[in-house]
Order: sequence, then C-alpha cells, then structure tokens
Amino acid sequence: MSNSVLNETKQYLTFKLSDEVFGVDVAQVREILDYIKITKVPQTPDFMCGVINLRGSVVPVVDMNLKFGMNLTERTVNTCIVVVEVKLGDETAVLGALVDSVQEVFEIEPQNIEPAPRIGTKLNTEFIKGMGKREEKFIILLDIDKVFSSEELEIVQSSGNFKSNEINSAK
Repeated sequence: MSNSVLNETKQYLTFKLSDEVFGVDVAQVREILDYIKITKVPQTPDFMCGVINLRGSVVPVVDMNLKFGMNLTERTVNTCIVVVEVKLGDETAVLGALVDSVQEVFEIEPQNIEPAPRIGTKLNTEFIKGMGKREEKFIILLDIDKVFSSEELEIVQSSGNFKSNEINSAK
C-alpha cells in the first residue's frame, strides 16, 4: 500500500459484519439499499448470494460475512446491501455487498490510521488499507478493489450478465 493512501483525510462508510466494524471509502459507494429479494444464481461461490434488479440493471450481491470466512449474514431489520464500484482491470464493476448493518459516514484523519497488520506470509491482508482508530476502537478500512481476486470478480461479474427480464421471471 502506498503512503499517499494514508496521507489524506477521507470519508468512510462504516458497516458491521458480526461484531467487527469495517469501513470503505465513500467515493466507491453508489448507494445503500434496505434488504431486497436476491435471486440465487446456480454454480456460484458460497459467498455469492445472487443478483438483484436495481432500476433495470442486474447487480451481483456478495455476502461479505461469508467472503471473510464468518457466518452467513442473518437477515434482520438492519441488514443492508451497500452498492459499490469495484475496479476490474480497466473496467468498473458494480456489486452489492450484503452487510449486517450500516453504521455511519465519518472522516478519519491520517494520524488515526495505522498500517494493515502483517499476519505471517500465508494470510493475505492486501485488501486492508489500514486500521482506523476511533474512540479507542479499531475500524478495518477495506481497499474494496482488492477484496476479491480477479477470478472471483470475473465470476461475480459474469453472474450479472443476465438480462433483467430473466431475473423478473425468476421471482
């Protein structure tokens, strides 16, 4: 990770997965949706919930708890889909991130961000921009472009290549 990423004040949208708080740069967030029906797509990875129809566009939805090796996201009144833009090579892919709840948007000063922890050589923490500190608690700041491997993004992106009428007929 370059130091320039940590040298500027940025706004982050924070959300909960299990008991942990994560943050993503608001510049990559398109919108936040209440939980809506997700159409399952066969033969996709476990973390891939399916797709939603977002104003005529097919958007793949990923269970972020499963992606990070936690338990399946249980649907509650707080469950949300955070629609984000992710770079896929030279293109930008739109996907929904299923989260337990959205917390807030706030700025984090560079001096309140620690570098991502190094946890040995076998665990990939490249997707963590840093650890934001706020009121003696840590917020895991994600580099949403690095959360998924290119292979995973291609699978997720290809699942979004259904036509909207195919999704509507599957309901």
